[in-house]
Amino acid sequence: MLKVVSISLGSPTRNKKVEVNIHGYEISIERIGTGGNEEHARALFKDLDGHVDVLTLGGMDLSVDVDGKSYPIRAAKKLVRDVKTTPIVDGHDLKYVLERRVLELSEPEFGPFPHFGTVFIPTGIDRIGLAEALTPKCDKLIIGDLMLTLGIPIPVYGLQNLKRLAHILMPFIGWLPLSAINPPGSKDEACKPKHSKIWQSADCIAGDMLYIRKYSPNSLQGKLIITNTTTEENIELLKQKGVKTVITMSPRFDGRSFGTNVIEGVLTAIAGKKRPLTRDELNQVIDDIQLRPTIVHLT
Repeated sequence: MLKVVSISLGSPTRNKKVEVNIHGYEISIERIGTGGNEEHARALFKDLDGHVDVLTLGGMDLSVDVDGKSYPIRAAKKLVRDVKTTPIVDGHDLKYVLERRVLELSEPEFGPFPHFGTVFIPTGIDRIGLAEALTPKCDKLIIGDLMLTLGIPIPVYGLQNLKRLAHILMPFIGWLPLSAINPPGSKDEACKPKHSKIWQSADCIAGDMLYIRKYSPNSLQGKLIITNTTTEENIELLKQKGVKTVITMSPRFDGRSFGTNVIEGVLTAIAGKKRPLTRDELNQVIDDIQLRPTIVHLT
């Protein structure tokens, strides 16, 4: 049996271990959250090196790519510096590959996507592929990095402005400590709606479930959500908010969709190359095993 273990900076309350059969491959998938404890995460990576097929970093990318330029997150790289044998991935390559194809891969079950008036991506700097996929499908694309990550109440409009912002911010963000750039969720923070008018103006909300959980208003009536890493509690929360349909960018196992870091780890284990896969190789494995998003109709 192949073994994939994700060490996440997120909350341990979201931990999960499942054994699944994917296209004939028996795979054990485990997610271990450290609640933002960097020393614990670093120790786990060191202890598991050489004992599993693939290790993955959850809750933080090792780097962010924008138009072919890679910006390293140095504090994240320190977490995995003791890993010498086992392939390690963070999901950022699969995130780009899978998010660019999410509409294409969903259409056989979902049907043709409508043209949206407004799409809101709560954080887009690490989700350029998603922004690229949705730009042709909407009249207005709003990105919330400044509002929700930096506390600056200014929305970013459009893909090109998002890329300009990324090129400006990433050289500085790459040097920040993890405590300054951790996404919400590592400590199970309470929900705290922000900028509700922008959330409610969107027909489609796409991006990180942790941000949707923490910052979205009580009502998301009739909206389409495209996200990932959803628990059963997350799905129930979205149902209570009135969400019409949820598309998770990877399959759900035992009531849970794992993050792109875990799914990239699974694809890497299946490929058996003992190294991270290129984006072309990831695309090939996606097609080989027929990896598809999951569509959940709530209303």
